[in-house]
Amino acid sequence: MSIATILAGLAAVFVVVAVIKTARIVPQRSAFVVERLGKYAKTLEAGFHLLIPFVDKVAYRHTLKEEAIDVPQQSCVTKDNIQVVVNGVIYLQVIDPKQASYGINDYRYAAMQLAQTTLRSVVGKIDLDKTFEERESINNQVVITLDDAAKPWGVKVLRYEIADIELPATILDALEKQMRAERERRAVVAQSEGERQSKINVSEGLKQEMINVSEAEKMRQINEAEGKAREIELIAEATARGLERVAAAISTAGGKDAVALRVAEQYVHEFGKLAKTNNTMILPAELSNIGSAVAAITKTLETARS
Repeated sequence: MSIATILAGLAAVFVVVAVIKTARIVPQRSAFVVERLGKYAKTLEAGFHLLIPFVDKVAYRHTLKEEAIDVPQQSCVTKDNIQVVVNGVIYLQVIDPKQASYGINDYRYAAMQLAQTTLRSVVGKIDLDKTFEERESINNQVVITLDDAAKPWGVKVLRYEIADIELPATILDALEKQMRAERERRAVVAQSEGERQSKINVSEGLKQEMINVSEAEKMRQINEAEGKAREIELIAEATARGLERVAAAISTAGGKDAVALRVAEQYVHEFGKLAKTNNTMILPAELSNIGSAVAAITKTLETARS
C-alpha cells in the first residue's frame, strides 16, 4: 500500500470519528447534559445537535418522563410497638437536568433511601390499626418530605404509594380472632334486636287488638243504651197516646159505662186467675158488691183524667 492510500484511510477514519463525536440526536422527552473540557456547557433538548469534536462530550443522559421506582421492603415499628414490613413505589420526574446531574450523585437511589427513612418515621407515629386506615395520609406525608428534599436535585416527586403491608403471623392470627369475635358479636346483637323488634310488634298488635275490642264494646253498649232509650221513649209515647184515647173515649156518650164494663170484666178475669193459681185466697170484704168496686175504680180514672 502506498503512503497516500494510508493517509486517505486515516483521513476517512478521522472524518467518521469527528462526525460521531459531533452529531447528536436527542430523543423526544429526553435531555443530554454536555460538558466542555470537563465543565458544564449546555443541556441538549429533543432534536439534532452538533458538538465540537474532542472538546464537547455528553456527560449525562436523562429522561423527562415520569419514572416509577420500586422501594424495597423494610421493617417499620408502629406506635404500639408492632413490627410490620412495608414496601411501596415512588413516582418522580426530572424537571431540571443540570441539577439532576450535579445536585446529587444518584437521585433515584437518594429518593429511595429517603422514602424508606421517612416511611419509618411516619409509621412510628401511628398505631397498627390506623396503618391500614390512613394509607392515604401516610402517602401524602412521604410525598411532602421527599418533594422538599428533592428540589435541589432538580427532581419533582409526584406521589408515593404503599404497595403492601405485611404483619407477623401472630398478629395476623390475633386480628383474625378479633374479627371473628366482632362478627359473632354483631350476629348476636342483630339477633337480639330482631327478637326485641318482634316482641315489640307482637305487643303493639295485642295493644291495638285490645283497643279495637274495647272500642267495639263501647260502641255496642252505646248502641244498646240508645236502643233501650228509644224503646222506652216509644213505649212512653204509645202509652201516652193510649191514655189520651182512653180519656177521649170516656168523654164521649156512653164512655163511662163502657169503662165500667171493661173494669168489671178485668176484675172478674183476674180474680178467676187468682183462684186457679193459689190454694189460699184473701177475699176482699166487698166481694159481693162488684159494682161498688167498679164504681170506685171508675171514680179514680175520672179523678186522674181531671
